[in-house]
Amino acid sequence: MKLFRLIAAVALFAAPALATAADEYKPVVLEGKDGPGKGKHVVLLSGDQEYRSEEAVPQLAKILAERLGFKCTVLFTIDPKTSFVNATINNVPGLEALKTADLFVVLARFLDLPDDQMKHVAEYLDTGKPVVGLRTATHAFNIPGGKTYAKLGNGSSVKGYEGGFGRQVLGEKWVAHHGSHGKEGTRGKVTEAGAKSPILKGIKDGEIFGTTDVYTANPPAGSEILVLGEVTETLMPDSKAVAGKKNDPMMPVAWTRTYKLGEGKEGRAFCTTMGGSEDLGFEATRRLVVNGCLWAAGLEDKIPEKTDVTLVGEYKPTRFKFKGPKDWAPLTPADLLK
Repeated sequence: MKLFRLIAAVALFAAPALATAADEYKPVVLEGKDGPGKGKHVVLLSGDQEYRSEEAVPQLAKILAERLGFKCTVLFTIDPKTSFVNATINNVPGLEALKTADLFVVLARFLDLPDDQMKHVAEYLDTGKPVVGLRTATHAFNIPGGKTYAKLGNGSSVKGYEGGFGRQVLGEKWVAHHGSHGKEGTRGKVTEAGAKSPILKGIKDGEIFGTTDVYTANPPAGSEILVLGEVTETLMPDSKAVAGKKNDPMMPVAWTRTYKLGEGKEGRAFCTTMGGSEDLGFEATRRLVVNGCLWAAGLEDKIPEKTDVTLVGEYKPTRFKFKGPKDWAPLTPADLLK
């Protein structure tokens, strides 16, 4: 990792309060090499309890930094008592990095963050800066009514914010599993619009695959559907498609749209309901995500014919499984980005 400047993530106190002050926490930052993203700052958030975002997000950050040249700040859900990563803890120190971000990449699930952390997310979205959402980002936040940022929660019924961050920014909230969870996989079928999109450069129809199942999704009018999800019989990439209604019609699994919250500015969003750590083990799926980041950052003219998404270092993603509060290994952000 000589190409990167690693700033160790250390929480300097073990108080009961979940919020960690900016001057007491320094997140891991990867300083990128040369590439189309040089000069751009990406903030990535890992905070889901099931699809191994703590594996996927670090690898994505490494690719964006080393292969594409982006500066990447990588944030995690942190237990303030131990400084270890634990996605069941509603605490993401370092979100003030969004003040200088050019892109926000999210793979999180049902977080209820303190107001002093959520304000950075809300302020970023109001500027209309771009967002990329992976898998559970459609339901990244679950904020009870009555709280300051409840309007961004998955269950929001606030006028103009129905469905919260997921629906209003990315284009869909949590609805349901369409494929059989843990049994049926997803094969990406490129749409006519997708075939013309720079995001699908270097990707052939049917190459995209993931062991995560297809989510039910119905993005709003104005969204451009790039990839449909063909439900497969098994979790193997050579699996046959499931016969019957599950694939007729197929659900969208990747799309782009323009978002605008309240009086805020318009911004770009790319969303895919794929993106678990095993999904990123497939080259075409990685390319979809990385090209989506380039597009969202306004660099679509710099997307190569076949973006280099070669894995950086050792990458051994594990099968998705829900982890409870006591199931997390004692690992710091710096450990996960070695």
